[in-house]
Amino acid sequence: MSHLDGNVLAGVSAEVFAFDTTTATGQCAACQDVAALAQALVYGAPMGFVARCRNCLAILVVIVERPTGTRLDLRGLQWVSTPADDRPGTSPGSAVPVSAPRGGL
Repeated sequence: MSHLDGNVLAGVSAEVFAFDTTTATGQCAACQDVAALAQALVYGAPMGFVARCRNCLAILVVIVERPTGTRLDLRGLQWVSTPADDRPGTSPGSAVPVSAPRGGL
């Protein structure tokens, strides 16, 4: 199965986040690789997307689109950092820790 780059997540993630996720940086929980989310290997499916680490191929992000809204699972990321200009009142390099959701998608 061929993959897309992480830029494909821009549209669907805009429904959940107030910042451009393609400019965000994250750390893989499995191998500790730090990279822009735009560098993730993304596999699309009719119901959503799976983003995998560019280094170890662990699942970083799962996005499922449902009639009732968009569900996002970030448990493959240790943290996410966005450029300061994407978040008012923050400084460059501010990281947002990611905690595992309670329950499944």
